[in-house]
Amino acid sequence: RVNGNQIETAARPYAFIKFDTFIQKTKKLYQDTRTQRNIAKLNDELYEVHQIMTRNVQEVLGVGEKLDQVSQMSSRLTSESRIYADKARDLNQQALIRKWAPVAIVIGVVLVLFWIKNKIW
Repeated sequence: RVNGNQIETAARPYAFIKFDTFIQKTKKLYQDTRTQRNIAKLNDELYEVHQIMTRNVQEVLGVGEKLDQVSQMSSRLTSESRIYADKARDLNQQALIRKWAPVAIVIGVVLVLFWIKNKIW
């Protein structure tokens, strides 16, 4: 990229002799044994980063699975709470009937007796 703009202006075959020195330096850099050790160290570190990222992705996927389970449990809990609310309403109605049914029956009997008494007299 450094010499990219010079490619179009090259009119003769040996126009890039200056660039050859850069290539030679880069070649020596990668052939140097100390550099090879550095590259090996860099590869080891890159491998460690790869392992850490793999672990992180696996943990995120595990969290996603747990979130799915929590979502399912929440849905179940919602439906069961609706059922519970319906049953609680029914029980309240039954308790109300049990509480006031005897009073209503007594009042009904008294009204029937008054009606019969008025019919007879």
